[in-house]
Amino acid sequence: MNKKEAYVPPDVWTWDKENGGPFSHLNRPESGATHQKLLPVGKHPLQLYSQGTPNGIKVTIMLEELQELSLEQAEYDAHLIDISTGDQFSSGFVEINPNSKIPVLLDRSGDELVSVFESGSILLYLAEKFGSFLPRNLKDRTSCLSWLFWQVGSAPYLGGGFGHFYFYAPTKIEYAINRFAMETKRQLDLLNKHFANYEYVVGEEYSIADMSIWPWYGGLVRGELYGAADFLDVSSYHHLGRWVETVGARPAVKRGRMVNRVKGPLEEQLRERHDAADFYTRTEDKIQSSGKKS
Repeated sequence: MNKKEAYVPPDVWTWDKENGGPFSHLNRPESGATHQKLLPVGKHPLQLYSQGTPNGIKVTIMLEELQELSLEQAEYDAHLIDISTGDQFSSGFVEINPNSKIPVLLDRSGDELVSVFESGSILLYLAEKFGSFLPRNLKDRTSCLSWLFWQVGSAPYLGGGFGHFYFYAPTKIEYAINRFAMETKRQLDLLNKHFANYEYVVGEEYSIADMSIWPWYGGLVRGELYGAADFLDVSSYHHLGRWVETVGARPAVKRGRMVNRVKGPLEEQLRERHDAADFYTRTEDKIQSSGKKS
């Protein structure tokens, strides 16, 4: 049997537009806008431009947790940026995030407009702005930020690594899947051992570290990422599973994971959020049954 000839990288890489994969029609090796389009602006102090991916869910959980505290200045409009159709490459979006990635938050509450991109940065910005979900003492604050940045650095191995090669890649490559499955399971084991001793990421205090980690690793444990729960044997991580259930039961988390969501049960999709009442009146099942546009 003839083995496939091993790939030898050329001296200089060139872009193959037909490289396959579900996002090959969008991905390119240059930054910048591909088309002209202004962003919508709502009525609230905070404007979120996002989609209900794990990185987007981090921020909508935080914003909904702030709603639980009845903070008027934390009210927000959430506008859907459909990354499957290239909304993130519009001129309006690139203007507020030259990296063309969701989510992006615009704060219009002060004298100057503040644009914040990268989900970890948005969580930290909101925590500092509203004095919530970030421990005040130096030791716990440092622990919180260490875990926040752990998530930022680790999730690409889960998403862009394991998720890509296991679920999205047009060709299943054993070496790549095994490499990133091993690292993903190491991360799951790390979290499982941590939660054997702590209720939340930072001891007894729920924080932005929990909000950052839960959408990725909670989604994996709940069977919502890549169809890989059985493959990775996620049910064996009992302490992690306990934390996932605890955080997932919070009302703000339940609402936050609905915002800008475009997949899953229609009653759990709130594609645009402009008012607290939208959770009861504008979920996708109600919109479709009424014949209105979302």
